[in-house]
Amino acid sequence: MRETGKLDYLELSAAGGALDSVKAFYSAAFGWSFTDYGPSYSAFDEGLEGGFQTEANARPLPIVYSDNLEETLKSVVSAGGRIIRPIFSFPGGRRFHFADPAGNELAVWSEAD
Repeated sequence: MRETGKLDYLELSAAGGALDSVKAFYSAAFGWSFTDYGPSYSAFDEGLEGGFQTEANARPLPIVYSDNLEETLKSVVSAGGRIIRPIFSFPGGRRFHFADPAGNELAVWSEAD
């Protein structure tokens, strides 16, 4: 069960045409399986859900769950977070990205309304 404020997902990079080789590596090394969402994203569920994306210069992106995205955005701003990407839709839900006071980028997601 998903819970507001808990780390829920991790996105990693597979830029530069490395998506197939990254999938092959994790499959061979650890027995992971993948679900492809188009040519530029492949998800895994191996104890922690996550996915590999082909976006250039992508860094690991920890993603926190929220059952009320707008309220969580207000809490992040009130606590001193800086919004990097305002709320947007993606396949499976909506999310926003923020930077914490140390400059770390995280995202918060919620299922589609």
